[in-house]
Amino acid sequence: MNNKPFDLGVMVGRFQTLHTGHVYMIEKAVAVCERVGIFVGSSQESGTSKNPYTYEQREHFLREVFGDKVEIYPLPDIGVGNNSTWGDYVLKNVRERFGKSPDLLVSGKEERRVNWFDSVEGVSVAELYVPKIIDMSASRMREFFIADSYDEWKKYTPETLWNDYEEMKSAVLAAKDNLFTDSI
Repeated sequence: MNNKPFDLGVMVGRFQTLHTGHVYMIEKAVAVCERVGIFVGSSQESGTSKNPYTYEQREHFLREVFGDKVEIYPLPDIGVGNNSTWGDYVLKNVRERFGKSPDLLVSGKEERRVNWFDSVEGVSVAELYVPKIIDMSASRMREFFIADSYDEWKKYTPETLWNDYEEMKSAVLAAKDNLFTDSI
């Protein structure tokens, strides 16, 4: 018997340094959805200043924090930006993984994301906008690695990832000068 208001909630994010803002948003999704699918965007890209981590590393970091409370899948970029073509692509991926459309799209962005799905006939997806209560970004988190500011990084990082600091820092330092990116 379902006790939560939504069966399937989905999120799309790069998580190119998972931080407490992401964690807060994912926890909200887990609280209201029976199942939560996390689609890791730009999954094909790694080794760049904007996207230092591989999909496998990001999946590992998410799994360290959430265990089996979420399902995690890669979502490579298709080079179209945030529009209905992107929405069609996200829906296709959700349906392939879950066999159905999502009931809820969880977002931390102020602009509506559910309009990604406006062009899809017969699809009705609610949106949960989780306001940013923690003033942090993945870009700033990467800056903590570059400056070797462990204590600052630790303030915004789930404790389950503290042992991954050196691995995370190494990837950021190795990629910091590679400004090339295919991701949008």
